[in-house]
Amino acid sequence: MKPILKLYRGYANEQELIVMGHVFRPTATRDYNFQKRNLKNARSIIELFSTKTQANADVFLEHNGIKIHTKTLDDGYFKFCVPLDQFEKYGWIDYQVNIIYKDKIIAAKESYIRPHKGNFGIISDIDDTFLVSHSLNPFKKLYILLFRDIHKRKVFDDVVTHYQALSFAGIQNKEEQNAFFYVSSSEWNLYRFIIKFTEIHQLPKAVLLLKDIKTKLSDFFLTGRGNHNHKFEKIKHILEFYPNLEYILLGDDSQKDAYLYEAICKIFPVTVKAVYIRQTGHHKKEKIMSLLRNLETLKVSVCYFKDSSEAMAHSKTIGII
Repeated sequence: MKPILKLYRGYANEQELIVMGHVFRPTATRDYNFQKRNLKNARSIIELFSTKTQANADVFLEHNGIKIHTKTLDDGYFKFCVPLDQFEKYGWIDYQVNIIYKDKIIAAKESYIRPHKGNFGIISDIDDTFLVSHSLNPFKKLYILLFRDIHKRKVFDDVVTHYQALSFAGIQNKEEQNAFFYVSSSEWNLYRFIIKFTEIHQLPKAVLLLKDIKTKLSDFFLTGRGNHNHKFEKIKHILEFYPNLEYILLGDDSQKDAYLYEAICKIFPVTVKAVYIRQTGHHKKEKIMSLLRNLETLKVSVCYFKDSSEAMAHSKTIGII
């Protein structure tokens, strides 16, 4: 057995590259199997929360002709924040990270996004924003996660069409795409599941920013719950990292998305173009409607919608797509 190196999609601006991942201890536990069904699927999901990380492991980034060394944190997480001097490429760009185990190199490749100035940045929640998750019912949410394999999980009607249109909004060269970010309270444990799900449904390729990894089985029952401040900090970081993009924020009313987005709009009153909030219950919430009306006074275009066709029509009305 050998350690497992997992990389995540990164991102870069004109001066800096940020890429990240985890190193896991050698284990006989298999990674999530996308072909398993029912009880076997449940076992695969639970095993994702029983993983053991490797602290202080040596990690090497190879990019643009240079090699940079760092070590993993206590939870096996590593993150490279490095200068990106004299680099002219844009779009999705490959990078490689290596670890060394018993004098053998273990390598992995991933990619990062580097968007042009003036493009859109699209930031979306995951659960009940595009992935049907039933977050209002924690027991049902856990049941679906455990017993519905990835091929039986659903997206909302028309959400893929809307997201694909946003991916190319304002772009003349169709070989490029806007920078998409999926920011969620799900943990890094579910990274491959989310990536595979978005690929199956042809959602835009995106950077994922998730919650700290969980390594105890008991943590599984609290997945996606708890404090959502990390989402606010990650979204704030994106807008600070890319001050020259215009932003579209998409979420739902099942948790705190609208309140997080309100705070973001107040801090960044120039760069947020539109806020979309999906209605998850039978009726719209008065507090959410009041909040969105307040955002309109900041000249932020808002849409509180039940069906993604409404959101797409709104995007056309305001000239985004």
